[in-house]
Amino acid sequence: MRILGDARLPVPAIENLSAFGTFVPFATRGITYDAVSGHPDLFFCHYQQQLIVAPNLPESYFTLLKNWNIPFVKGKVPVGKSYPQTARYNAVVTDKFLIHNTKCADVSLKETFVKKDFIHVNQGYTRCNLLALNNDLFITSDKGIFKQLQKRRLEVHYFSPKGILLPGFEHGFLGGCLGIHENRIFIVGSLSRFPEGEKLSALLRSRNYEIVELYDGPLVDGGSLFFL
Repeated sequence: MRILGDARLPVPAIENLSAFGTFVPFATRGITYDAVSGHPDLFFCHYQQQLIVAPNLPESYFTLLKNWNIPFVKGKVPVGKSYPQTARYNAVVTDKFLIHNTKCADVSLKETFVKKDFIHVNQGYTRCNLLALNNDLFITSDKGIFKQLQKRRLEVHYFSPKGILLPGFEHGFLGGCLGIHENRIFIVGSLSRFPEGEKLSALLRSRNYEIVELYDGPLVDGGSLFFL
């Protein structure tokens, strides 16, 4: 299994991830602003065996995907320097739904997931702020997303992003700290260092998820973890 994550994640987190698969450090230069240049969720939209990638993904990663025999769809419009051009592929996909801002979503998402019910949210950084769990359960750090999913009568839980690190910003987003594989939730940081950590831990454990804290420090928004 390959695990794609920001090359700048804390070293202990990378070392611990490597116990679960091959860690693939992700980095780009000159495509978007530095704080998020290594965030996979800006360049990849992943759901089960379906993978959409930005057309201006560095060529070395296209080569890796081909060498690993991982099928992918190349998006239509490149990731840009600033928002909303940075958020074209930052969507969440589930069995039933495609959740994203319709105004900035690349058309390849709609074409690939044509049978999904498209839920529009105003937050373009959808994946940064939202993690979909089993049985239409969601956790988010964006109040707008929270309200939209509530309108659909979906079970969604809001957690404040305060205390999440993203250098250069007041805080990062919760989804960007997390990755999910089977029944494991991987967290870049320790919930004991997150203001609402006990609440989040209780929710995940009540749904029989195994929590894997990747290092003993504050939560770090690294643009999500992708398990390929």
